[in-house]
Amino acid sequence: MAFSEDEEAVAWANDTSAGLAAYIYTRDVGRAFRVSEALQYGMVGINEGIISTETAPFGGIKHSGLGREGGSEGIEEYLNTKYMCFGNM
Repeated sequence: MAFSEDEEAVAWANDTSAGLAAYIYTRDVGRAFRVSEALQYGMVGINEGIISTETAPFGGIKHSGLGREGGSEGIEEYLNTKYMCFGNM
């Protein structure tokens, strides 16, 4: 599909109930950041087609899942954070 503005392409890409992975190919780093942040997907490949790795969080949004597997983010669902504040002892 041809598009004239990045916003138009992002709107097309986001017009879905799925949100696992999206891909962008560009030489412009600023554009890569702007478009990646606007895309409603759990993972974005930038100039890369194989984006899964055991050290990176894997997961989507919308109907493509809830939460993350892998990476340090993968264990967060199983942990409870507790704040402890000690006074003078």
